Parts: sequence; structure tokens; C-alpha cells
Amino acid sequence: MGIRLLVTGATGFIGGRVAAAAAAHPGIDHLRLLVRSTVTAPAAPAGGPVVETVRGDLRDAGSLRRACDGIDAVIHCASVIGGDEELLRAANEHGARDLADAADRAGAGRIVALSTASVHGRGPFRAAAPDSLPLAPVSATSRTRAAGERYVLDAGGTVLRPHLVYGTGDRQVVPGLLTLLSALPGPFVPTGSLHSTVEVESLAGALLGAALSPATRPGAYYLAHPDPVSDAELLAALAPLLPERVRPGGGPEVGLAEARALLAGNPLAAHHLEMFGVDHWFADERPWTDFGRGPGPGFTAAFPRHLSWYRELLAARSARP
Repeated sequence: MGIRLLVTGATGFIGGRVAAAAAAHPGIDHLRLLVRSTVTAPAAPAGGPVVETVRGDLRDAGSLRRACDGIDAVIHCASVIGGDEELLRAANEHGARDLADAADRAGAGRIVALSTASVHGRGPFRAAAPDSLPLAPVSATSRTRAAGERYVLDAGGTVLRPHLVYGTGDRQVVPGLLTLLSALPGPFVPTGSLHSTVEVESLAGALLGAALSPATRPGAYYLAHPDPVSDAELLAALAPLLPERVRPGGGPEVGLAEARALLAGNPLAAHHLEMFGVDHWFADERPWTDFGRGPGPGFTAAFPRHLSWYRELLAARSARP
């Protein structure tokens, strides 16, 4: 008999990939997707799992209990990013608490939650090993996600903490870096910083693998491709999306200290500068052995296949009145 799996956030950037992968997995008998509005469930292949969507909300504990009824495992991808702190607390913290409680009451043997390496705050972090860093979130989003993690971990669950997640559908990471770089008067001078990245498809596969693998351990994992990416490599990959004046070699260069001074009045760009300008490298090879999934190609090889999507996103944004 196969697994009965619940996926929350099944219409999101990452959760949608998890749902599609789960619908095609032969080890799953029944796939339940928790959504906030009516959507069409992903098609399963002939002989694949029964796929259903159920409406619910992280702020509605009753809907979470109903969603967990009869479920063997949960992959929790739903979260709120940015906005009112009361909403963030209700969804990211209390929602995780109520979901972990509902999963426990339903007898689910495995709960896997998607979190973020931002629960550790800002770097520099260089080859940071698992369990080597304190929680030190600096934003309301990260604070509430760190608080939500605690309920999952206390329930014996598993938490995955990626850093930079990129790929088709990304509206946060690469657009944020482009906002930063475009706000400068010239090309940014690489500092030699190293960053943990993961393509969205690899992250989705890891989340599904964590829910299904008997080798998955309770606790927190960093989730990134084993090879960190330098800021110079990131700049080279992003160059086709940047204005000519800020591409590498495009004009007078701007160093980290100067960029900090120039962006002091631009909170969004300044936030991304602190993420980009110093090391955020989290070293954890356990996911790629414990979850039975390989990491796939590294950033330099994988990023070009997403360039057209990012171009279309930028064009749509520039066309807005």
C-alpha cells in the first residue's frame, strides 16, 4: 500500500512543483492538496494516485484538521512572505503549530516543512555546518518562520532550509538581486562571497524525497547544491538581464562600502546587498544521501534555461503603468 500525502501551498512557486512530482510518483496512493481557492489538481499518470484538492487556510485550525484526516505524511510548503506582522504570525507561526498538531492527531508518521536559511539572520556564513548556527532572524517573515519551525521540530518533524531558490516562477530571489544591481550607478565589484543556491525543481524533489525516504532524520537540514556559487558567477549569469551600465565591465565600478552608502535610503536594495555582498554558504550534503535524490546540475549550468522566463517577468513589470 502506498503513501497518503498532504501538500500545503500546492499552488505556490515551490509547492506546485512538489504537487506535480508527487502526482507522478508511483509510491503515492492518494495525494491531497491544501489550497486557499479552487484550482485544478495536477493530472496523475494512468495508474497514478488519486489526487484531490481541499480548501483551507493556515489561520483556520479546523480546516487543517480536516486536511490531515487519514494522511500518512505532510509536506508543508505554505507560508506568507512580507506584509503585516500579525498576519505573518498567524500564518507562519500559529499555522505551523496547528498543522503539526493536526498531523500528530491524525497519526501522520512524517511531517516535512519548508523553511529558509534566513532564520539565521545575515552572514557572513562560510561553509556553515548543520546545527552550528544560532537562530537570529532579522525580519518579521524570518522570525515567524523560525517560530513555526519549532513546532514542527518539537513534533519530531524535518525542516529544510534553502537559501537562494531560483528558477521559472521565482519572483523573489533573482528579481531582488536585479533590483539591487540596477540601483547602483555602475557594475558591482565582486567581493569573493560564496552563496548556497538550489534550483526549484531540485528543491521540490528533495522535499518529496524527505517525506518518502526511510533515511530522513528528524531535525533541520540545509538544502543547497553542494557547490557554492561565487558573487562573480552570479553577476555573470545575471548580466543578460541587467542594464548595460551595470553589467560587468560596463562602467565605473562600485565597491561594497560605497554601495552601502549609496543604498542607505533604499531598504529593499540594501537588504539584497547584505545578502549578496557577504558569504551565505551553508554546507550540508546529507539531503542528497538521506533523501535518495541527487542535486542536479549546478547554478552555472542550470540557470540559462530560466533566462527567458526572467526576461518575460521583467518585460511585464516594465510595461505596468
